[in-house]
Amino acid sequence: MSKAARQRSARERLAEERKRQAQKQQRARRLMISLSGLVIVALAVVITVYFVNKKDPNAYTGALAPTTRQSDGAILAAKPGAKAPKLELFEDFQCPICHEFENSSGSTIKRLAAEGKVNVLYYPFWLFKQQTDPIRGNSQRAANAALCAPADKWIPYHDAIYKHQPAEGSKGFSNKDLIGWAKDLGFDTPQFEQCVNGNQKQSQIDSMTNYAEQARKVTGTPTVFLNGQSLDLNSTLLNAKNLEKAILAAPPAALSTSAPSTPPSTATSPSATPKK
Repeated sequence: MSKAARQRSARERLAEERKRQAQKQQRARRLMISLSGLVIVALAVVITVYFVNKKDPNAYTGALAPTTRQSDGAILAAKPGAKAPKLELFEDFQCPICHEFENSSGSTIKRLAAEGKVNVLYYPFWLFKQQTDPIRGNSQRAANAALCAPADKWIPYHDAIYKHQPAEGSKGFSNKDLIGWAKDLGFDTPQFEQCVNGNQKQSQIDSMTNYAEQARKVTGTPTVFLNGQSLDLNSTLLNAKNLEKAILAAPPAALSTSAPSTPPSTATSPSATPKK
């Protein structure tokens, strides 16, 4: 073999070796990219699972006080025979501050009611009736569905509605969703669906709204009375420790409730100034 041929052969072998090395490095890079992608996906799954299953360490998970519906439409959560202060809670499920109040102090209220240390009366009503949609419709549909729910499912359904509260100004609380959450809680009956889809509790909503605004002078939500005295939003309602102190310091009170007056027409209903 001539010297030129040997040099050409050496160059070809070198070129082939370089080609093989380049292909090997390319395969290694593709493998690293694939593995990195898998790691990122796995990490995303772990993070998602963590946050989905993460629970509020302050959330009350014990037994709930028995709940019964009163003649005026309010839901009473009270330990049988408990001689305790009376906490009256007026709320609108579309109200963002009500949502904040539930997150801040809802667990404390449930726990104290279960322990017989407070008797709680929930009054859902239609604060945003004079607002434009979607706020007006969201508020009305949620109130109607809550009043359609059986009394013994009130607390978990109440919590589910707040959990899914739509952002202010966006459409939410569709009848389909309201029925779906009831199904998740095991009380999706034909009667409940008819009540929700047929807006069957409208007259009761009007009565409770009239009672809240005219008889109790509620102008915004949440409005909470402890033995008839209004509690401050920032210092007490949004501060679970202060709320508990106030409840424990209050004397027992009678549980009698006032029946709402005859439902007013929308045209004559007083104007409310929602607190946000």
